[in-house]
Amino acid sequence: MDEELKEILREAFGDSSSDVDSDSSYERRERLQFGDPIDEIAKTQSIFGESCCWEPITGINGLWICRGFLSPDQQSSLLSALEKEGYFAEASHNQAMRFGDLPCWAIELSYNIRENVRFSGCVPEYTDSITVDENEKICPFPLDMLWREPLFNQLIVNIYQPGEGICAHIDLMRFEDGIAIISLESSCVMHFTRVECETSHIEKMNEGCTSLSRIPVLLVPGSLVLMWGEARYLWKHQINRKPGFQLWEGQEIEQKRRTSVTLRRFCRTG
Repeated sequence: MDEELKEILREAFGDSSSDVDSDSSYERRERLQFGDPIDEIAKTQSIFGESCCWEPITGINGLWICRGFLSPDQQSSLLSALEKEGYFAEASHNQAMRFGDLPCWAIELSYNIRENVRFSGCVPEYTDSITVDENEKICPFPLDMLWREPLFNQLIVNIYQPGEGICAHIDLMRFEDGIAIISLESSCVMHFTRVECETSHIEKMNEGCTSLSRIPVLLVPGSLVLMWGEARYLWKHQINRKPGFQLWEGQEIEQKRRTSVTLRRFCRTG
């Protein structure tokens, strides 16, 4: 059974990039014990390797990005895991959802998010000495969300062909605060617009909407975005992949097929 579980995780994400540096990895994290339950495996050790650099997005409280969350090999492994699920066996299918008990690869992905936040250097060792406001300023994910169980219990996978994107929206209120988005295959620019600054074309020059009301964020393959607080509730996010809209530093981004994996948590009922 141990070998079977080990093989499932290896097929989903490949071998750990920390294998070649096992001694230093051991000093930082406990080794994975395949005799543990699957949720304990995910909590104890990630097969993704080292933690990555987190960057807060200026102008939007609660929006953080980790641009190197998945290496190219890990991205390929994740895409292979999605293919094996059979979500998109038919060409007409471009969206898949799972609720409640998530597949092994999604559990591993979820807890790798937690692990990377934990080892980012942004989580204080002693939390009693900091205020809630201080925590939100320095940490990519608030501690009360970071330690909730399960971290996520709903996923949605979308495939976008060149020219296809998403309209400006805020995720449904049936989901709790704290959303993760992993981008794969194609780079794109996601635009964030503050809700109270949405205006008609005629009103857009009103002083209530400054140039900072619409903020672009570059998503490269393998990047992870975390949204919570104001970013989750007060800012709409949009990806317009029509010609002329995908510009970054004056250059238009070549559009290819893009896959996204979004992880969320249902609000408790009753």
